[in-house]
Amino acid sequence: MPENTSYRVVQWTTGNVGRRSVRAIVAHANLELVGCYAYGEDKVGQDVGVLAGLDPIGVLATNDIDALLTLAPDCISYNPLWPDVDVICRLLEAGIHVATTAAFITGHGLGEAARTRIQASCIKGRAAIFGSGMNPGFANMLGLVSAGICDRIDRITVTESVDASGYASAETQQSVGFGHPITHPDLHQMVERGTAVFGDGVYMMADALSVDLTEVRCESQFAVATQDHDLGFMRIDEGCVAGVQASWHGMVGDRSVIELRVLWKMGEHMEPDWPLEHGYLVRVEGQPEVRTKLEIRPPKGFQAKSFEDFMQLGMIITSMPAINAIPHLCRAAPGIRGYGDLPLITGAGLVSTS
Repeated sequence: MPENTSYRVVQWTTGNVGRRSVRAIVAHANLELVGCYAYGEDKVGQDVGVLAGLDPIGVLATNDIDALLTLAPDCISYNPLWPDVDVICRLLEAGIHVATTAAFITGHGLGEAARTRIQASCIKGRAAIFGSGMNPGFANMLGLVSAGICDRIDRITVTESVDASGYASAETQQSVGFGHPITHPDLHQMVERGTAVFGDGVYMMADALSVDLTEVRCESQFAVATQDHDLGFMRIDEGCVAGVQASWHGMVGDRSVIELRVLWKMGEHMEPDWPLEHGYLVRVEGQPEVRTKLEIRPPKGFQAKSFEDFMQLGMIITSMPAINAIPHLCRAAPGIRGYGDLPLITGAGLVSTS
């Protein structure tokens, strides 16, 4: 990509992840922020730089989609909590590429009707959509790269093992079972719906590995709080879910060849009290067997005034895989695109030179 190539980007939402996307777009040598969509009326008309904690940059937030379309952006950085298929299709049909972190990798988790509709919108508008994030997304790519040194791959397992209590979104946590009575009859259904995007990750990895899956299925386990927990943004009472394990399996016949697992805990007192690895683990069973662990740590000199400051690192690693893909996505063939469809995504354009 020539050094002077610049792509016009509209940021969609300025929530936790969206604010980090704004900062990255502004800092990126090959991206130009030309507009921003905001849900809240209190944000409309405000400078996007200020909303993201920067100095004013001269771009004002709006909730007028038509006005944003007239800007003719190359790409939308789409960061709402959940995807809106109507909106995504409208953007794609307008010929605008979409790089998203909103629970989208391949679209399988949205249902076949929605996925087919999104693919058709890509073709109609000659645009592409790419979904990523830390996990699923980058962590899956780490699994694919780790398997690249094997001459036989029997199974790839990617596990996220973290304390989830710092993710202060009660809506998100409750959607996967946290805080509900351990006897709730729909706990597995909650996990299956709330983590459906991990099924997307299984399909993406299978596609990259040229594996035809016969089934993708979800399994779940839960840990119960043995005393009350007040997490500030939500409560988990004794007898309610304080730990969630979910695993999505890509099956070939009766054999699981791709597994995406999460182990999330909130609070200190639960049964069973599963040990945490505090990071992302890849295990490749085959020849040779490969084990890779990714740990995320603050930069040198980082001083957090609150736990929320520390959690900004989580927002950064969620936003950046999609932001760094934008230059490649803008040159991709129309359609739903994954890591196997794009060139190597790096941090080009963001290297510090001082």
